[in-house]
Amino acid sequence: MKKETWLPGELYRNRRLVFSLAKNDFKTKYAGSYFGTVWAFIQPIVTICVYWFVFGLALRNGADRGVPFVLWLVAGLVPWFFFQDGLVGGTNALLEYNYLVKKVVFNIRILPVVKVISAAFVHCFFVLIVLVIYTCMGYPPTWYALQLIYYSFCVFMLILAVTYFSSAVVVFFRDLSQIINIGLQVGVWVTPIMWNFNDLGLEGILTKILKLNPVFYVVQGYRDSLIDHIGIWQHPWLTLYFWVFTILLFVLGTRLFKKLQVHFADVM
Repeated sequence: MKKETWLPGELYRNRRLVFSLAKNDFKTKYAGSYFGTVWAFIQPIVTICVYWFVFGLALRNGADRGVPFVLWLVAGLVPWFFFQDGLVGGTNALLEYNYLVKKVVFNIRILPVVKVISAAFVHCFFVLIVLVIYTCMGYPPTWYALQLIYYSFCVFMLILAVTYFSSAVVVFFRDLSQIINIGLQVGVWVTPIMWNFNDLGLEGILTKILKLNPVFYVVQGYRDSLIDHIGIWQHPWLTLYFWVFTILLFVLGTRLFKKLQVHFADVM
């Protein structure tokens, strides 16, 4: 493959521009509001508190997860928030930066990456907060917590793979944004995040189908790293499936993006 058409090479050569745009995107997203970027953290925190109250207190079912419910919950919600914010932002990247899309000299293939990195800033903050919460509640992270770096990279690549496909399609089919929003509302319950398979007594073929959701691999990985202390190498087939799925989706998404990008400026 020619160097100039190799996406990772383009991203590396434009790395300073990518990080500069991502930093600016993060700052301007909440520009004009009194509390500014604080809002990026308030909404996820409020969501966690609501789920904790409903499922951990009001509907307490006594399930033994090895740690208090709130710790089990945040371990699943933090990667989900990253996936959700990155997917929504990356999908709408071309629409939001339409003035750059119309510039012939600008490399628009870096725009989905910019939005995902912008979402990653918030995610890194929440990972640190989670580690502090676990420590304060008497469950200090072990060396298995280092696996969070790997699983964060996993969800980053998964988001990127999906957004190269979705950002290209949404330019021509604007309803895709609403479809994705509905899908995310369903996905938070299907993954699972607020429940586990033992809660509902699920087993057999249904469990295997639900585990095909690539986000499940990441969510389970966070809980393995923080709660169950299970290494990446102990899920070889699930790891293989995740990366085969993500790489194939990334290849298909970037090829579709490249094929359609010549028409983006015409329909903006």
